Amino acid sequence: MSPSASRPIALAFTGASGGQYGLRLLECLLRAELPVYLMLSEAARIVLSMECGLSLPKRPADVAQLLVERYGAKPELLRVFGEQEWTAPVASGSARMRAMVICPCTTGCLSAVAVGASDNLIERAADVMLKENRKLILVLRETPLSAVHIEHMLTLARMGAVLMPAAPGFYQGPKTLDDIVDFMVARVLDQLDLSQNLLAPWGQA
Repeated sequence: MSPSASRPIALAFTGASGGQYGLRLLECLLRAELPVYLMLSEAARIVLSMECGLSLPKRPADVAQLLVERYGAKPELLRVFGEQEWTAPVASGSARMRAMVICPCTTGCLSAVAVGASDNLIERAADVMLKENRKLILVLRETPLSAVHIEHMLTLARMGAVLMPAAPGFYQGPKTLDDIVDFMVARVLDQLDLSQNLLAPWGQA
């Protein structure tokens, strides 16, 4: 395994619809035995409860235990941090994350990252990725998009961030909701340069 492969991947859930994307991505990363540093906004907790029937405890350590048990993962692979946990490794460029994914990403989070607000740990972690020239992926879930959203997307794209609106394709012939979720998660894994068998490459199905 290369040194970069052993570095943690920072993963953030915000309050946009589409918590299924984030959970499935987390599952895939843990099953690949990749270390994950997870951050959740308070709105994300509400959305996960509404959309996925998943009620998460308040304490980050308890969230980690629940998710490790849910996915049968090794406990040492997952660390969970609170929104105001400024001593978390992701708050500093010296921690050298492999990449960061915000999935799903609200337009509010998009805007905050675009202007460098850094008002919470998720925003600060994203700011760190940009300033350190490391991969930052935002899985935006909103429609329609206003000019404000599009301008912020353009700003981040010019900074080197990868913008991936949650717009799954249907050419693979999805039969279930899980198939649709897997389409987007597969594309994110591709961007992370990780092997995946959720979606065959175009022309190789």
